[in-house]
Amino acid sequence: MVEINRVTKETDIKCQLNLDGCGQFSINTGVGFFDHMLEALSKHSGIDINLECKGDLHIDYHHTVEDCGIVLGQALKKAVFPIKAVERYGNATVVMDEAAVSCALDLSNRPFLVYEIDVNEKVGLFDVELVEEFFHALSGNFGITLHLIQDRGRNKHHIIEATFKAFAVALRRALAKNEKIGIPSTKGVL
Repeated sequence: MVEINRVTKETDIKCQLNLDGCGQFSINTGVGFFDHMLEALSKHSGIDINLECKGDLHIDYHHTVEDCGIVLGQALKKAVFPIKAVERYGNATVVMDEAAVSCALDLSNRPFLVYEIDVNEKVGLFDVELVEEFFHALSGNFGITLHLIQDRGRNKHHIIEATFKAFAVALRRALAKNEKIGIPSTKGVL
């Protein structure tokens, strides 16, 4: 179990994360749609996540979403690195009705994000541009190379949910045990 707490003038976040869980979650950010996405991430990655965020929602959702990405990235980095005996690479395509999103990632300890998800405006009260902010903060603080590509879709909710689920499944696959590989790098360290 890893625990990260982060307090700023904009957010107060408490996060507990268990890589060896079974996808159980308790998530409350004050942003319903975002909670739904993080619950899907937990469930489909198999990682237990307890996350409580008190943010400056009277301004907007930006600080809450971005800072949760920072904290989850830091928690994942602490839980995963230094890595050994895991696959390291993971990919997945997840469909939701008409939408399909692909994710490929590398537990490289080198942050990089490719984000090609074409959604605009809002889902309910949620600004969809915040999805990219979340994954930018998460991948940067986790230290992973992350590619998220929209294959097709029209419904914003479906596209965004497929994005979170594709990331979750790809992460689960990258973390799959592989004792034969040892440290998954010819450099001997990641």
